[in-house]
Amino acid sequence: MKRRKLSAGRRFTGFFAQHAKQLVASLGELWRTPVTSLMTMLVLGFSLSLPTLLLALSNSAVKVEQQWQSSAQINLFLQMDLVEASEQQLLGTLRGMAQLSSVEYQSAEQALQEFQANSRFAGALQYLDDNPLPAVIKVVPSRQHRSGQAVRALQQQLQALPQVSLARLDLDWLERLQALSNTARTTGSALSLLLILAVVLITANTIRLGIMQRFHEIKVMKLVGATEAFIRRPFLYSGLWLGLMSSLLALVLVNALLIWLDGAMAQLLSLYDSQLRLDGLTGSQVATMMFSACGLGWLGAYLSVRRHLRAIEPQ
Repeated sequence: MKRRKLSAGRRFTGFFAQHAKQLVASLGELWRTPVTSLMTMLVLGFSLSLPTLLLALSNSAVKVEQQWQSSAQINLFLQMDLVEASEQQLLGTLRGMAQLSSVEYQSAEQALQEFQANSRFAGALQYLDDNPLPAVIKVVPSRQHRSGQAVRALQQQLQALPQVSLARLDLDWLERLQALSNTARTTGSALSLLLILAVVLITANTIRLGIMQRFHEIKVMKLVGATEAFIRRPFLYSGLWLGLMSSLLALVLVNALLIWLDGAMAQLLSLYDSQLRLDGLTGSQVATMMFSACGLGWLGAYLSVRRHLRAIEPQ
């Protein structure tokens, strides 16, 4: 029993030692052709950088949309001849609605003062006998009612209240922005799929060239009885190395682009009272991206090896 256990342990250790040796040897094969390997990694890195950049930008876009949705506000302009008791009754009704997270009352006098402070036509108000501005109630929907349809339905519900003359909701620009963002995401996803396919094809072609360069060596290995799994393994590890190196290059490129774009985006977002900055990928996204790149490299190598190794048979 001890001999069997020791023999199994040795086989287990030898199996991993052989894989580790071929893993290092495959890296050495790439190092022997530095120019070709570097050019391949650059092409793969550029191909992976666009999907990675789109993922990083989507993180920032989600934060911007959440911030702007959280500021969605409905302004309720009250009837001009509304008495104070009716206003208080309306305030009580609004504060008891579960669809609203905050209710802020602004009297007609406060609205006039705000207009005078912010308008260039404040001097013209002194020629008016009466205050032309109504009282306003500013309400903010709760988090569950900030989507486009939910806010529209809430606006119609508030418009139907007898004390309300007009319920104004400035959401058209946000809906257009969301539609543009969805179009950009769809286009980006299509481009990303094409570039991911390009990564697989480029890796497959690179591995094919490596197989052709070792054509006679592979023939000799098959003559002495080497299995296809043994011959195939170094090429698969080469695909993994190409995927790993290209993913690291893509991360460097994306971080450099984000730093470059951050100033311009910060200036644009400041026009909408947003202080959000462009963030990079999260730790889990970086790990997923690197793992996916290694998987794509392995897939390209596997497809190439499966096709071309079978065509090499010793006579």
